[in-house]
Amino acid sequence: MRTIEDLDVAGKRVFVRADLNVPLDGERITDDGRIRASLPTITRLRERGARVIVGAHLGRPKGKVDPAYSLRPVAARLGELLGTEVRFATDTAGESALAVSRELADGEVALVENLRFEPGETSKDDAERGAFADRLAALAELYVGDGFGAVHRKHASVYDLPKRLPHAAGGLVFTEVDVLRRLTESPQRPYVVVLGGSKVSDKLGVIDNLLNTADRILIGGGMAYTFLAAKGYEVGNSLLERDQIETVNGYLRRAEERGVEFVLPVDVVAAEKFAADAAHDVVSVEQIPADRMGLDIGTASAKLFAEKLADAATVFWNGPMGVFEMEPYANGTRAVAQALADSDAFTVVGGGDSAAAVRALGFDEKAFGHISTGGGASLEYLEGKTLPGIAALED
Repeated sequence: MRTIEDLDVAGKRVFVRADLNVPLDGERITDDGRIRASLPTITRLRERGARVIVGAHLGRPKGKVDPAYSLRPVAARLGELLGTEVRFATDTAGESALAVSRELADGEVALVENLRFEPGETSKDDAERGAFADRLAALAELYVGDGFGAVHRKHASVYDLPKRLPHAAGGLVFTEVDVLRRLTESPQRPYVVVLGGSKVSDKLGVIDNLLNTADRILIGGGMAYTFLAAKGYEVGNSLLERDQIETVNGYLRRAEERGVEFVLPVDVVAAEKFAADAAHDVVSVEQIPADRMGLDIGTASAKLFAEKLADAATVFWNGPMGVFEMEPYANGTRAVAQALADSDAFTVVGGGDSAAAVRALGFDEKAFGHISTGGGASLEYLEGKTLPGIAALED
């Protein structure tokens, strides 16, 4: 992939596809990590005299204008972090966006409205997507792909637009791909993977592929209960995908054949209901009450997971160990984050809820080797899939 240093950007209008899909509480941004991750590329382009037009999405407005998903608060925060005004276009590629892009001076920045307000952005129809990409191409002379969290999507601004303009990868995408190649092609060993989150079905492909590369796989979060059920344990009212039990059993058999160690929780925090104030206790996985649900790994499991991470040379972590947003069920996720922070291994936090948890629980991001901005994109790369946004940049 070409980098932005390979482009002559001085005095040119450069469309930067960023990932600014941040969580909002009304108009208040609750986690600006993705905005901060976009700063180095935007700053470097400004330093080199580019006229920067940023495009991004927020949420899933389904091709319709919805004020609840406006990027206006993001424009304000981006300006604060850059220390300069970020002009805001009230549409994606219409009159406002065209006017703003033409009025930019060297080193100035604008943000266009939520790209997903346009049905063409996410359309499965090549012609409809291409028509929107043509309109976006009219805003700029060059394209920089820097929205790693969206590169697994075949969307107009990610896949079709770089085919219409001279293009390069931004620093964020370049770093993300470099890290993931390190995990898939030449990981230092022992290579330990920690997987959590709610559903095992979301991670079937990546588990299948990791059986060929990982030395040890630790399973927590809601997906652990399907594994526990596959091992014959009763899991009460815990999250369970019964239709995946046979598949999970197959993974466990393959892991044993290949010498990959699977580590499951030995105890859980079992609560009466899904609430922070619910009655809850730590119980063995052999004694989960029929009327309770597991909402976190237990204290013995947290200790076990930390021990299994202690000798690692490479760690990839995707998915929390419990409902970390509720303090009674945050200990397992905190324990894994602490084990990674204390480790001498090359540690990769695989985006999404894992990255949010690291910040929410107060960890210094510098304590980790790399914190990804794209959970889904990271998983699909590790699954061995071709990512449309990366393929377009490599063309």
